[in-house]
Amino acid sequence: MPQKVAVLGTGKIGEALLSGMIRAGWSTADLLITARRPERAEALHARYGVEVVSNIEAAKNADTLILAVKPQDMTTLLEELAPHLPADRLVISAAAGVPTALFEERLPAGTPVVRVMPNTPVLVDKGMSVISGGSHATEEHLLRTEEIFKPVGKTLRVPETQQDAATALSGSGPAYFYFLVEAMTDAGILLGLPRDKAHDLIVQAAIGAAVMLRDSGEHPVKLREAVTSPAGTTISAIRELERHGVRAALIAALEAARDRSRELASGHA
Repeated sequence: MPQKVAVLGTGKIGEALLSGMIRAGWSTADLLITARRPERAEALHARYGVEVVSNIEAAKNADTLILAVKPQDMTTLLEELAPHLPADRLVISAAAGVPTALFEERLPAGTPVVRVMPNTPVLVDKGMSVISGGSHATEEHLLRTEEIFKPVGKTLRVPETQQDAATALSGSGPAYFYFLVEAMTDAGILLGLPRDKAHDLIVQAAIGAAVMLRDSGEHPVKLREAVTSPAGTTISAIRELERHGVRAALIAALEAARDRSRELASGHA
């Protein structure tokens, strides 16, 4: 029997999952969506042909619910869903920093919950979705979650204790690269290049480096050393990066992101 899936809170991430499932062959008849604003709901219905329902209707009729609302809105949503949600429904959370224990406390006893941390490249089918099962989630529930998220990128299972670290590296990770590209573009302008040419050079270098990291099987140190000639331009740049503490700054930044994820999980706004 086909599984009916509902996306609750169909913002950018929710819409990316919806479009990914449709491209992967899911029937629009098996998909439901909710949206806070009527105009947003109408636009999604016109674009994808999926049925727009209320949160309560989704809880009653869907086999799997993907909760893609903001973390600060999650408790209110769970209070709305709990009286109407059968305990055999799979609940997938795509909200940063919200532990499965919170869902299990507020939903009917035994409800299977899977926590997922996607990152924004799911919008271009190049995302990473980090998956952790709650105490009632089985292998079948994890496989169903992977089936939903694989059309928009890769998936990786980790114990939930590692979700805060994964959030720091992967969930927030694209922002670090955008920050680096922004800084390198400014450097290119300082060196005399027009902004558009500096941007194109850096973006293509980033794409090429990422593909080599993914496909070569080589350690990043070995790939870096292949570019670093004795007394050459690259080693001069690397020396300056080390002198300015870039490596230490990155480690400190990721620790800060992990700690903030823990704060969000403990309810600190």
